[in-house]
Amino acid sequence: MNFLVTGGAGFIGSHVCEQLLRSGHAVWAFDDLNPFYDPELKRRNIREVQALARPFEFVHGDITDRTAVAEVLGRVKFDQVIHLAARAGVRPSLEQPALYMRVNVEGTANVLEAARLAGVKKIIMASTSSVYGINPKVPFSESDPVASTISPYSASKLACEALGHVYHHLYGMDVVMLRFFTVYGQRQRPDLGIYKFARLISAGKAIPVFGDGTSSRDYTFISDILDGIMACTRMEFGYEIFNLGESQIVTLNHMIELLERALGANAVIDRQPMQPGDVPVTCADISKARARLGYNPRVKIEQGIPLFVDWLRKNPA
Repeated sequence: MNFLVTGGAGFIGSHVCEQLLRSGHAVWAFDDLNPFYDPELKRRNIREVQALARPFEFVHGDITDRTAVAEVLGRVKFDQVIHLAARAGVRPSLEQPALYMRVNVEGTANVLEAARLAGVKKIIMASTSSVYGINPKVPFSESDPVASTISPYSASKLACEALGHVYHHLYGMDVVMLRFFTVYGQRQRPDLGIYKFARLISAGKAIPVFGDGTSSRDYTFISDILDGIMACTRMEFGYEIFNLGESQIVTLNHMIELLERALGANAVIDRQPMQPGDVPVTCADISKARARLGYNPRVKIEQGIPLFVDWLRKNPA
């Protein structure tokens, strides 16, 4: 099959491209290489995908450019679109809310409309655990209310979920929304906590810890996320939302301890107040994904952190 992967040069996107190629598909990666973090890291990701010597094409383009999106979807007969391109991160969205709405919402509308006009029947889209906001019910289930998001980023992703439902309802497109829970692993974005902390600890510099370290996340290793995405490519759903997480609560303090152990160095803590937009805990109820996708996450954080550190040592920024 022919796949278009938006955001295909990024952390998750480049892994998706590789997995699709290894499964015998042809892949086009669409990415604007924006400077949210060093574009050279994204170019390195693309070079690694190209090294597989499989049917792959990189297209430099911006999802907010309606013409560019329509052009790539108009010149190739795509079977499926995996839409991962977005402005990511809760804290940066507080500083640039309009940018997040333009890229994430308007960009997603461009992708959906171009896919519809090109006759693409299936699209898999990235959402986020952030849509749950401060949810008193743990673990978070897809059926939980999500009307109280607390950051522009999460609000933009919730809007994307609504757009996906519109295109399913009006045009019969098969749309899957995947709520990712704190993904980490090889090629992780350098602005994310595990990567940032690993670099600072290795350099003997202080790491910024917001709050008392008891805030918790459901850290999900990249290979488990890939298993969930690939399962979605093989099925039809109409319109569905799935949580993809490990369903394991890990405190910030424990994550730091695991990094210290893997790096063989002690962290210097720079204690700071909790940040606006941050939630105290995330944890995925993955019973629906288990039942419908056969999703079975295998990499606990005690295994995943050493795997990430090993990659980071072999691939310094």
